[in-house]
Amino acid sequence: MKIKLFRSAMLAFSLALITSAYSSPVIAQQKAPQEISFSSKTYKEVLATAKASHKKVFIDAFATWCAPCKELRKQTFNDPKAAAYFNKHFVNFSVDVEKGEGIALAKTWQVDGLPTLLIVDEKGQILANHVGFVNGEGLIQFAKEATENTQSKGSKPASKR
Repeated sequence: MKIKLFRSAMLAFSLALITSAYSSPVIAQQKAPQEISFSSKTYKEVLATAKASHKKVFIDAFATWCAPCKELRKQTFNDPKAAAYFNKHFVNFSVDVEKGEGIALAKTWQVDGLPTLLIVDEKGQILANHVGFVNGEGLIQFAKEATENTQSKGSKPASKR
């Protein structure tokens, strides 16, 4: 009798262990923080992707030494609501304005403060810009205002928020 009870207990324990081993990764994936997904393509390729997908481009122009830029990455770009909104409605592009193609792009966009956040159309025309830190809710509001203004009035020149 003791052997049957011991076997039953071991079987139950083994099943529980196996079940928890298989369900843990699923739970971890569901709880993983969502973040804005930035393309690793070049700016030209990002514009082509935006044109093909009929989306606008969200641009994060940053520098590695910039404290507000780091805070955007840590906080705002990891906000689940902002991430869901931007990943659905935009092609997202992040560029270091002190390296590679970022140097020329910063001149083209007339970046004069960091971080600079831009919304551009598939031709690269700046529709809206914002300089400085903004939280997730503010970032969504910035994007909605930019897209609403362009839908009702057509493309407009950049303006500072």
